[in-house]
Amino acid sequence: MSTKIKVIFHSLHGHVYKLAEAVAEGARSVPGTEVELLQVQETLSDEVLAKMGATETKKTFEHIPVAKPADLAEADGVLFGSGTRYGSASAQMQAFFDSTGGLWMKGALVGKAGGVFVSTGTQHGGQETTLVSMQTFLFHQGLVVVGVPYAAQELTNMDDITGGSPYGAGTIAGSKGERTPSPNELAIARYQGKHTAQIAAKLATK
Repeated sequence: MSTKIKVIFHSLHGHVYKLAEAVAEGARSVPGTEVELLQVQETLSDEVLAKMGATETKKTFEHIPVAKPADLAEADGVLFGSGTRYGSASAQMQAFFDSTGGLWMKGALVGKAGGVFVSTGTQHGGQETTLVSMQTFLFHQGLVVVGVPYAAQELTNMDDITGGSPYGAGTIAGSKGERTPSPNELAIARYQGKHTAQIAAKLATK
């Protein structure tokens, strides 16, 4: 049987989407792993998205299906990515978390592997607080929380400004969204996807 991994994200300007693709790539590198990339439902109107300059970037991943709570139940491992909003996940991601109460009541996610990744506008824009705050959802659902160990050598890179921490992969978008995920950040994201898929496979066989 294949190990099923779901990578679920919310992105406005494409930074989290690019991280999600790298996470998915890393998970797919584990033999016998089936990966699906999903996005949460957008709650902002087209008018608001236009004012935020997100209309065109949203089109680049409009082909990605919208996640449903049932998608989590059929997975062996799940990873969630979001931009930060004052040190927490976006309202859209929080709304998705809030929609999974039925799974919580059934204990449907207990024992599965889970992880989180993030994008911030600045170097100290709340990456770690956002990652840790998102992890509380994983704990409440009974997921086995998987981070990024320092076996990922890219975490120790001091030559570049870089996102990512032991709590999860991350990218720094720039205050105007002008920066794209760096090779170092993408490498950390791929490591997280691979590591999570490996842990999920081990848990699924128990």
